[in-house]
Amino acid sequence: MKKAMTISYEVGENLYLNLTNKCPCACTFCIRSHADGAYGSDPLWLEHEPSFDEIMADLGKRDITKYSEIVFCGYGEPTERIDIVEQVAKALKANDKCPKLRINTNGLGDLVNGRSVAAELCDVMDTVSVSLNAGTRDEYMAVTRPKFDDAWEAMQKFTSDCVKTGKAKIIMSIVDVIPQEQIDASREVCESLGATLRIRKFDD
Repeated sequence: MKKAMTISYEVGENLYLNLTNKCPCACTFCIRSHADGAYGSDPLWLEHEPSFDEIMADLGKRDITKYSEIVFCGYGEPTERIDIVEQVAKALKANDKCPKLRINTNGLGDLVNGRSVAAELCDVMDTVSVSLNAGTRDEYMAVTRPKFDDAWEAMQKFTSDCVKTGKAKIIMSIVDVIPQEQIDASREVCESLGATLRIRKFDD
């Protein structure tokens, strides 16, 4: 019998949704490069991208009301499947006791989808967390290794567009392994865009 795919997994008080393995980046610190799962989860490599019905069937096995947050974040960039993300988010929000929804994104959804996606995401998310990763363009490109040449600019525009909607909490995150000067530069970028900076521990 085939082992079930890991569509959802728990981390602390939150439930995470693993909807795709596609990602336009190859970050130097990405957990995917040295582990099959995250925080004790079963392997997060998908046999196939789960359909809306498969995702909802998986969620149907859980009491979603017990979680502090439901986070769209797995072994890929969730905006690679933005239509499914929005469909699932709307279905979850139909439950009056649905916890807060958050998406962890690299902020390149505009480039991935060929259109501005900030407004539609902020319509369904309570928090949008954008991976900033570095405070300067050169360092960002070196650390994130995106396939898009204009990723640095696109990530900032997406973040700014999210802030302008006024509909969600907008966070930019960095990992504490970067030098202090990059942390300081990241804080400046974040503040210039109107977002809140979060400094994550490498194993967080």
